[in-house]
Amino acid sequence: YGFQAQTTGFPGGFAVPPVQNQPTMNGTIWMPMPPSIPNCPPGLEYLTQIDQVLIHQQLELLEIVTGFEEKNKYELKNALGQRVYFAIEDTDCLTRNFCGPARPFTMRIIDNLGREVITLHRPLRCSTCCCPCCLQELEVQAPPGTTVGYVVQNWHFCLPKFTIQDEKKTDILKISGPCLMCRCCEDIHFEVMSLDETSAVGRISKQWTGFVREMFTDTDNFGISFPMDLDVKMKAVMIGACFLIVSLSF
Repeated sequence: YGFQAQTTGFPGGFAVPPVQNQPTMNGTIWMPMPPSIPNCPPGLEYLTQIDQVLIHQQLELLEIVTGFEEKNKYELKNALGQRVYFAIEDTDCLTRNFCGPARPFTMRIIDNLGREVITLHRPLRCSTCCCPCCLQELEVQAPPGTTVGYVVQNWHFCLPKFTIQDEKKTDILKISGPCLMCRCCEDIHFEVMSLDETSAVGRISKQWTGFVREMFTDTDNFGISFPMDLDVKMKAVMIGACFLIVSLSF
């Protein structure tokens, strides 16, 4: 898939420097649209130019005040703070408020032209390690209707583990997270590894957002890093993996 395994560490923090004099749309700074690329799914051209994606969940005032679960919305930005995509959860009210983190969902990821360029489908599955025959799975389509890969949960008695697969369900990469998900004042990292788990390929990180926000809201910030030359389809699947981890663990 064109990636080069890296054995060195990845820069932490996923800091977003201020951006000035950039084109805006409705007050939002958008990443300039790159030219179309042969054999690249439409809308994924942005991913050919970046090696990090920063995901910021938007605060929902009604949810904070009432505790009533609203549709989750996210901004996906590059390392310069320019919005690359916008994602919104497509679920009904009963599913969100009664199924909790185990709920099935469709996540629609839209570019700055308003096109739905990536669709994530998560069916209803078991969310505990007690049922290894029915663990979580997420399908990634880019564009909608064309499957480019899957994220499947692997059974483990204490560690969160996942496998990234291509459209033919061939294993491509492994993801492994920490045993303890609650770490005060620290980021939580999920390492993306080669199939033999000897070389680091990328990282998915949940960022510590401060005591007040962590305690009283369920909004989170995440960062994804991957090699610049990783196939854009696998970059899209890594974005899907981040949303599956978000829904399961946080």
